[in-house]
Parts: sequence; structure tokens; C-alpha cells
Amino acid sequence: MINFNVLATTFSIEGFLEKVNSLVWGAPLLILLVGTGIYLTMKLGLLQIFKLPLALKFVFSKDEEFEDENNQGDVSSFAALCTALSATIGTGNIVGVATAISAGGPGALFWMWIAAFFGMATKYAEGVLAIKYRVLDENGNISGGPMYYIERGLGLKWLGKLFAILGIGVAFFGIGTFGQVKSIADSAKIAFNMPLWLTAIIVTILVAMVTLGGIKRISKVSEKVVPLMAILYVLAVLIVLFCNFTKIPSAIALIIESAFNPKSALGGAAGITVVMAIQKGIGRGVFSNEAGLGSAPIAAAAAKTNSPVKQGLISMTGTFFDTILICTMTGLVIVITGFYNNINFEGAALTTAAFEAGFPIANVGVYIVNIGLMFFAFTTILGWNYYGERCVEYLVGVKGIKVYRMIYIALVGIGAFLPLTLIFIIADIVNGLMAFPNLVALIGLRKEIISETKEFFRVKEEHQQKIL
Repeated sequence: MINFNVLATTFSIEGFLEKVNSLVWGAPLLILLVGTGIYLTMKLGLLQIFKLPLALKFVFSKDEEFEDENNQGDVSSFAALCTALSATIGTGNIVGVATAISAGGPGALFWMWIAAFFGMATKYAEGVLAIKYRVLDENGNISGGPMYYIERGLGLKWLGKLFAILGIGVAFFGIGTFGQVKSIADSAKIAFNMPLWLTAIIVTILVAMVTLGGIKRISKVSEKVVPLMAILYVLAVLIVLFCNFTKIPSAIALIIESAFNPKSALGGAAGITVVMAIQKGIGRGVFSNEAGLGSAPIAAAAAKTNSPVKQGLISMTGTFFDTILICTMTGLVIVITGFYNNINFEGAALTTAAFEAGFPIANVGVYIVNIGLMFFAFTTILGWNYYGERCVEYLVGVKGIKVYRMIYIALVGIGAFLPLTLIFIIADIVNGLMAFPNLVALIGLRKEIISETKEFFRVKEEHQQKIL
């Protein structure tokens, strides 16, 4: 007799999408993603290590050598970074880390570090090309990103259009809407017992109020919210880590051991393998910091600077802040409190339970995680609205932006009612597909990235010698 329940499970939408996800995030994409970062790291002379202090200087202070009132752009370099960070610092840092560790064990965090380290070089290259190939749109605003450097740099307009189509897909169904709204709704339910429908309505109205104002309004909100919430969240994590500092060395050892031998480290928990740890770590790492995805250069292109390398360095810090700092802190809290192996929680609930167990004051952890997550996720929605908007403008011109915004706002309201697992599978698929054309462009334009970098530091060195 045919077991229709088994058939229904086998051929379920989620099961089918999981198979597609495994195919997309197979060896070719992982090799291309990490391999591009490794290649750029070597060719740029470990720029993410030796030039990180200069990059941080550009973020937090003005460098008069590159300040020019005639600089093109719509917003400051710092505002452009905050817009990019608004799209990256979100559910990936709290929910993404939790789901990565649940599915791939603590070792997934190690692979997030590896992806982020090499991803810094990738993000730098994206920032360089964003400024080099940006254009003015019909309204006199700056437009840029992979679709432009694919078309104008590689001469492959069809590939630029493919990237833009996939970018809209990610905005609609990936990082932009569903995952963020679902996280906000779950957090509001956990912290304030707010019904999903009410959260969906409030978030939709707020998103509409901000996004209809375009990049300048989005960047203004991001400039204020992102740094404040990041600082508050980091301080809260540091309190948890300080209260449990004796467990940190063993937690780091467990992370490293389970990255290469999860069965030994976890006793074969949930059948986790090294391949699963790598896939989930790199996949969630890209979901979090978006290095190689091609989204950040869309925001970077709007920066008021004429120096591609300066903006590349500033863009590079986004991956450092996002994954090396914030994701690591979240992951350590989950591991040191022992919740990495708890099957009763998922997503925001898992991170909340870990904070509740680790924070010295009872019932405070729930508010830290969930209020922080709500703000992070909200700014991510704003940032991805802009990314998708620029992709629409590239494909059909500014006339398509209003229709895009209406669809985007409508989809925001739907995300609260979808299952978390399905949301992350869909996000992984569209993220991976979007990365392919961008990585092809980075490889194809590698000589320009390297020559721009060498020329920049040659001129900077000559300038410093003249001062001396």
C-alpha cells in the first residue's frame, strides 16, 4: 500500500527546496566564494590585516588628503557604510548564528570566521569596483553595484541583468523581507507577547514611512540606529562573556575541534558532519556579512568620494564588524552556556535562552536579544529595499521604482507568518545564485582591482614623503 504521508513528506516544498539549496551551496560555489577571497587576499598582500588600521581611520575620522568638495555621491562614506551595515547587521548575527550552530555544530562558527577573513578582501574589491563604475541615473542620483561593473567592466550586459534580477529576488524573498520580519515578529512575541498580525502591521507601516524617502532617508535612519544598537548589543555580550570568562578557552577549543571532527567533539550529535559544518558556517556567514554576494557595493557606490580604494577599505570594515566581532560574540554566548546542543530551541529563541542563562540579572537577557534583534532586522529591511530598488532601476529605469516599493512593502507583511526553516532555505538559495555573477566579475576584473590598489598606496606614500 502506498504511504501518502511519506510521499507528502518526500515531495514537500521544504524538502524540494532543501535539495535545491544543497545543490546551489555545493562545492562549486563554496570553492568560488572562498577561492576568490583567498586569491584576492594573496594578490593584495593580506590587505585585510595590514591595512585594517587605515580602514578604521577612514571610518571614524576624516582624511583631508581625500576630502574634496567636488566628490560625487549622494551620502557620506560613513553613511554609505551604515547603510551597508544596516543590511548586514541583522538576523544573521543573532538568528543566523544560532541556526548555523544548531545545524552545523559549534564548528560552523569557525567556518564563519574563515569565510569572513577572506571575505574582507572580497568586500574590499567590491567597494573599489563600485566607485570606479558607478553612474548617474535619470534623477541625478548615483547608481552603482555589480550590474554596472559587470556591464561596463566585463562588457557582459546580459550577466549584469541576471545579477539585477537575482538581486530583486534576494530583496523580495531572501535577506530583505521574510527573514527579517519573521525575526522581528518572533522577538516581539517572546519579549512582549505581541500577536504576529499586529507586529506585521506595525513593521509594514514603519518600513513604508522610511523607504519611500529613498537612500537619504534610509541612510539617516541607519546612521543613528546601527551604531547605537551595535554598541549596546556588544556591551551586553561582553557582560555575559565577562561573567563566564573561565569557560571561554574551552568554548574556543570546542569550536575549533568540532570544525574538523564534530563527532568527537559532540558525540555524534544530530549526525553533524564536517561538510555540514562548512556549508552552514559559510552559508550563514554570507547571509550575515554578504561578502561576495554583491549587495554592499550598491550602497558603497552612493558614497561621496572619488577614491575607489578608500571606499573599498571602508567597505571591508563591514565584514570585520559584522562577523569577526558581532557574530563571534553571539556564537560564544551560545557555546559557553551549553545551548549549542539544545534541540528545544531554534533561531531567536535559542539565542534568547543562551543570554538568559548567561546574563547575571534574571529576565534581562530576553530583552537584550529581542529588542536588539528587532532594531537590527528593521534596518536590514531598509537597506535591502534600497538594494532591490537600484536593481530595478538598472533593469527598467526609475519608472519601475514605485511599483517595486509597493510590492516590497506588501511582502514585508507576509514574512511574519512563514516558518523560519523555510525562510532560511529560500534565503540561502537566492543568496547563492546572486553570488555567482558577482564573483565572476571580481575574477574578471581582478587586474583592475590590483592596479587601483597599487596606484593608491604609491601616491599616498609619495604624499607622506613630501610632508616629511
